[in-house]
Amino acid sequence: QNMKVYAVQPDLIWEDKDANFTKIRSLLDDGNIQPESLIVLPETFSTGFSMNLKVTARNEPGQTESFLSGLAKDRKCWVTGGLIEPTSDDQKGSNRSVTFSPDGKKFASYGKIQPAAVYRENEVHEPGNRVEVFPLGGFLACPLVCYDLRFPELFRIGMQKGANLFIVIACWPKARIDHWVSLLKARAIENQAYVVGVNRAGSDPETEFGGRSLVIDPMGETLADAGRDESVAQAELDLNPLDAWREKFPVLKHARPDFLPEIR
Repeated sequence: QNMKVYAVQPDLIWEDKDANFTKIRSLLDDGNIQPESLIVLPETFSTGFSMNLKVTARNEPGQTESFLSGLAKDRKCWVTGGLIEPTSDDQKGSNRSVTFSPDGKKFASYGKIQPAAVYRENEVHEPGNRVEVFPLGGFLACPLVCYDLRFPELFRIGMQKGANLFIVIACWPKARIDHWVSLLKARAIENQAYVVGVNRAGSDPETEFGGRSLVIDPMGETLADAGRDESVAQAELDLNPLDAWREKFPVLKHARPDFLPEIR
């Protein structure tokens, strides 16, 4: 079972949804996108990592989800991207990773479990409470968002639920980009899974971002690296070597059940 993945690494335009939608389309126009592939866009790709709910949550989730749905249908691909959805009382937002199927239907939605308290995101965004896993082109995918990457128990719960592909979308600062690279590789190695980490390039009024969107295989080898600048990286995911490696070196079966995190 093979699947092509495209990691879209844009230099986002601050708080301008229409401009970012146009940019994503033009970045994908340059590539020959195979149908039934997976296209991944960064965390809060329509606005940048803004805490201004009047901009980020306005007309949401409808505005950004209709763009993602249209993109999925146009390209006949799976599409994952990040957006801010208002909570039911409109007091806070929810930082979400949503996935649309090739027919344009919303297929999965995950709320970031660990809002980045270092940026006071937790004061603006309500945390999610559930690790999600869903079938995607022969794989079982687990979506996570940025700061979640620093919490290995979330990935371990995903693995316990059957995940063999982790999709991590982010706005990760250049100052700590080495952590991003090391942690993505560690999560792939320790869970014997593919990890697709998609970051943004460029900068916003407060932060310079590091790019380095990566596709890592279950052995920890880098299949694609988008570098520092705006680009689209692509790689082929293959289920056969993943299954063979888990069989040959069954570390996951050796995990003591009495030390595994509670599934939630």
